[in-house]
Amino acid sequence: MSSVDRHATLTEQITAQLRAAVLDGTLVPGERYSAGGLAQRFGVSRTPVREALLELERSGLVRIEKNRGVTVVPTSLEAVVDCFQLRLMLEAPAAGRAAAVVDAEGIGEVESRFRAMERAAARDDVGGVLRADRDFHLAVLALADNPRLVKVLEDLRNTVLSRGIATVPQTRSLQELIEDHRDILDGIRNGDPGAAAAAMHRHILNTAILLIRREAAEDPQWDEAALRARLLALAPEHPELRRE
Repeated sequence: MSSVDRHATLTEQITAQLRAAVLDGTLVPGERYSAGGLAQRFGVSRTPVREALLELERSGLVRIEKNRGVTVVPTSLEAVVDCFQLRLMLEAPAAGRAAAVVDAEGIGEVESRFRAMERAAARDDVGGVLRADRDFHLAVLALADNPRLVKVLEDLRNTVLSRGIATVPQTRSLQELIEDHRDILDGIRNGDPGAAAAAMHRHILNTAILLIRREAAEDPQWDEAALRARLLALAPEHPELRRE
């Protein structure tokens, strides 16, 4: 973990670094850590570390046990499906709201994030594409003008990432991921709430299907058909969900 920038708020800095450590596997799911030990890594007192851990516990990334320390919560595939269900219910309408209220500045911001994805893909930079993907979604959500919704959806995204799964390059190419976002951009750019919401819905659902298929193939304890069926109620028209 990197050192703390003392010009910024300690708790915010440590929260960000602890979250990154969970997502990249530096802090291992199931292992127990102490606030004191983490504070030593950062060279700070225990107080900002405890505050940061409480924030991560609210996000569902860690579990704090009194007098026993903190544990990174292993994320099950069922929990990942739960997260995608919530994203379908919340993020697709938010994209529609964004298209309804967007102005020229907002369109420019979303386009900028999309172009960043394209540039990263041209460099074959998987990490860069995934970061630009995250920034694209955050830019769309910011247009909906609901900070609490942004926080909820960011936590859902982090829960999925904490399992260490992504769809590129294992199940789709970088270019396919970019094309999966193009209709969202078009809907927002055209000021078409229905098109933007439908495109976001398709994108989230496509990502969920690919992840379920890959994870279920690697771990036979998961019933792919049953997991897909949990999404069917939110997208009965999607032909891929009917695949046996």
